[in-house]
Amino acid sequence: MVSEIYYLVRSKTDGNYLIARPDAETSGYLLLFQENFDALSYLNTHAGEVANRFAVESIARTQLGNLLKRWGFNGVGIVTDPLLPKVEFLQHS
Repeated sequence: MVSEIYYLVRSKTDGNYLIARPDAETSGYLLLFQENFDALSYLNTHAGEVANRFAVESIARTQLGNLLKRWGFNGVGIVTDPLLPKVEFLQHS
């Protein structure tokens, strides 16, 4: 069985993941990218001056649930277009 791989953006400074907070009162949604180059495009387009402070990591789909629980995220935001950006939010239950 082939695992589906997602890509995350993580701060080199403090280890926090790049998240979206559509509502300021929530813990946020972990941003996921379907390709490594999508994550890099997102960083270069929207945070070019600080892009070198972040790293792109890969994670298997099977590991996502544990990561969401450990960090207390509400769910994931799958970035379908890194340039606009266009994000599909999925809540974790």
